[in-house]
Amino acid sequence: MKFNLTILLTLCCGFLFSQDEKDNIFTLDANLFSGTILEHNPDIAHLITDHPKGFILSYNKKTYGFKDWESRFNYPDWGFSFIYQDMKNPVLGENYSLYAHYNFYFLKRNLNLRIGQGIAYNTNPYDKETNFKNNAYGSHLLSTTYVMFNYKKENLFKGFGLQAGISVIHYSNANFKAPNTSTNTFVFNVGTNYMFDYESEPEYIPSTENKKFKEKIKYNLAFRTGVNESDIIDVGQFPFYIVSAYADKRLNRKSAIQVGTDVFFSKFLEELIYFYSVAFPELDVSGDEDWKRVGVFVGHELFINKMSIVTQLGYYIYYPYDFEGRVYNRVGMKRYFGDRFFGAITLKSHGAKAEAVEFGIGVRL
Repeated sequence: MKFNLTILLTLCCGFLFSQDEKDNIFTLDANLFSGTILEHNPDIAHLITDHPKGFILSYNKKTYGFKDWESRFNYPDWGFSFIYQDMKNPVLGENYSLYAHYNFYFLKRNLNLRIGQGIAYNTNPYDKETNFKNNAYGSHLLSTTYVMFNYKKENLFKGFGLQAGISVIHYSNANFKAPNTSTNTFVFNVGTNYMFDYESEPEYIPSTENKKFKEKIKYNLAFRTGVNESDIIDVGQFPFYIVSAYADKRLNRKSAIQVGTDVFFSKFLEELIYFYSVAFPELDVSGDEDWKRVGVFVGHELFINKMSIVTQLGYYIYYPYDFEGRVYNRVGMKRYFGDRFFGAITLKSHGAKAEAVEFGIGVRL
């Protein structure tokens, strides 16, 4: 897990600090929030006892079109956030989270959409002796995502501004360790922001890009790996390996469509099949079932500077053992190093049921 965490932090730092901006305008903002845990699964009903509260602190680097991609996305901010959340239930404890994020602007820059992805530390995860009621978090370290919609006004008075809106904060360890029911918190937030060096804020630079963009079909090879566990507590954590080959075609400067295949070698599934064959003979599992799977998928890639956001929908064509259904999905981030090589962090799931966080490398030919 320490190795995976190191990769995550390295990629996040690359996302944040790989940019060579000519301007130095940035903002800091602070939000207080209060809300409720959504009952997305009846198994966590006993954990929803009060209204979670906390705060969000953020650094936001402004963009003004000094690079072509900035005007392409209506001059977004990039930055990082810290969230403290008191779950208001001693069983769940408290969460401390660090994120990389982007802010996208709409409606004459009055509406702000923020998407953040990061890691969290939970103070009181599941323990079979001391905290067996916490079936939401099976480990101290969690994957976390938050989405924020704000009505936002910057530099209303000498650099100070205000914002208010709603957010959803998700915590899960993506089956790194069972149990992993996860939580989603819906909150109302309100706060203030301050723009440093506001008197020197430059004008937004209009795009001069040629609207026409053509690129030949590209062929990709990717290798993903990580560690996960089945939903059976204490069955054990096992490595997995995924080999992917796919083609992509750029539709424009922002988007590409993908089609390809995945081959899955998931050792946790091999162990789960053996466990069921021994512990539950009534399930009619022999223990000899093949635990490997092969899928085909279609996907979309959204290119943002050297980073991209990937979404894929797949279907198992080789599926000898029934586990969570034939349809799977993947969502995550890629970071390109040059024109060919990339690193990736993705979440593979079946609907809303996470299977694994995947750490990958690949080449685009």
